[in-house]
Amino acid sequence: MAIIQTRLVPAMTDTNILEHIARIQPTLKRGSLKLAQAVLADPMFFAHASLAEVGKRAQVSDPTILRFCAMLGCDGFREFKMRMVQSLALGFLSMHSALDSDNDPETVANKILDYTISSLDITRRKLDRSVVAKAVDLLVRSSRLEFFGFGASAVVAFDAQQRFPLFGVPCSATADPHQQLITASMLKPGDTVIAISYSGSSRVLIEAVKVARERGASVLVITGSESPITKYADVALIAETPEDTNFFTPTTSRLAALVMIDILSTSVSMQRGSAHLQTVQDMKKRLAEQRTSGIL
Repeated sequence: MAIIQTRLVPAMTDTNILEHIARIQPTLKRGSLKLAQAVLADPMFFAHASLAEVGKRAQVSDPTILRFCAMLGCDGFREFKMRMVQSLALGFLSMHSALDSDNDPETVANKILDYTISSLDITRRKLDRSVVAKAVDLLVRSSRLEFFGFGASAVVAFDAQQRFPLFGVPCSATADPHQQLITASMLKPGDTVIAISYSGSSRVLIEAVKVARERGASVLVITGSESPITKYADVALIAETPEDTNFFTPTTSRLAALVMIDILSTSVSMQRGSAHLQTVQDMKKRLAEQRTSGIL
């Protein structure tokens, strides 16, 4: 049986006890290792189980459990459970590294859903809200929006274009590098390019962004880190996820970027005032009527 490993560097500090257990697991032996494996396999159970239930599930003695708690820096079993609950509330980067090539669809579904939810929670906690506010202000002041992206980021760009009623200004999107350069060359002050790239290192995308700035347009970048493209951004919105290039790992960076578009489009729409919101509501009502009447 082939094991497909997708190990990730833990994204949280040791205040998250589950991440700490995952980090030290390779160094553990015997009873402590059995207990760590059991906890990571079903953290929800161990967050609420009694001492006896923990021992029975992990097949270890009470002294082993208490030594394990002390090793983690807990002042007893009660504090261990409290920190378990806190970690689950924060979101634990699931043990996606346990994916086997022969996992059945139910197992794959559970692990990918857990991984995706935990990854997006990391995005939520690391997102700089003050930068979000700057991005919204920039978009509100823009007279035209151009969304640029390649590959998975192109999906986000075209999704953003579909939300133009919420933005309240003309929007377009392109994934073609030549078209991006042409569009950037025709921009003017008041226009804004939204460049979407998790890596932020695409040479052709950076070139298009540079041309847009030369034309006097503003640039908002949605990326996964302090990447090269942020150098040319008026506002750099970082949506960090524990991305992994393994084939079996879900593309959480795309989901995080889509969430950023939701945040921005909704916030901009709310900034437009009640008249704009009423226009959007009227539009949605007409679409709903068409669907129920069978026109769509």
